[in-house]
Amino acid sequence: QAEQTYQFDVKMTCTGCSGAVTRVLEKAKSDGVQEYNVDLATQLVTVKGTIPYDDVLARIKKTGKEVR
Repeated sequence: QAEQTYQFDVKMTCTGCSGAVTRVLEKAKSDGVQEYNVDLATQLVTVKGTIPYDDVLARIKKTGKEVR
């Protein structure tokens, strides 16, 4: 499967929020996430990898954060 780059607009208000998202993406590295960036200032989460978009979305939603 080809590598994809996804961007998510995630409602993160504090470092605890961005930390929760960082943890699930770090865990997802074994499932096809190559790299990611969680930017608290812009509330953008960028994910690169071969993992399907829906899988990444589900994992971010599992943190309880709102994906806009």
